[in-house]
Amino acid sequence: MKKSVLTRYRVMAYTTGVLLVLLCLSMIAKYGLDISGAADMTRVIAIAHGWLYVVYLVFAFDLGAKAKWPVGKQLWVLLAGTIPTAAFFVERRISRELDGKIADRTPAVAEA
Repeated sequence: MKKSVLTRYRVMAYTTGVLLVLLCLSMIAKYGLDISGAADMTRVIAIAHGWLYVVYLVFAFDLGAKAKWPVGKQLWVLLAGTIPTAAFFVERRISRELDGKIADRTPAVAEA
């Protein structure tokens, strides 16, 4: 597995996580605090999160398929983008796990 597969998953995990936290904050502003303009902000963030979550799903599924994860682990990673802040914790755990595997497979560079 190439490091680029992990990198693009990590980028989308952070993007999805940040947008989901922003969405939660904007919904609190809209419904809890009744701030004017929060409805427009909520709509924009919700649309962005929805579309980028689909990209996250594709990249996470591709990563899981290449890492040969069992179905349960794959679902756990896929659902992380729907729980606020979960994407950050899951991404960190997956990155630590796969960084070691990618490093083990990288051939040593011969020094001159």
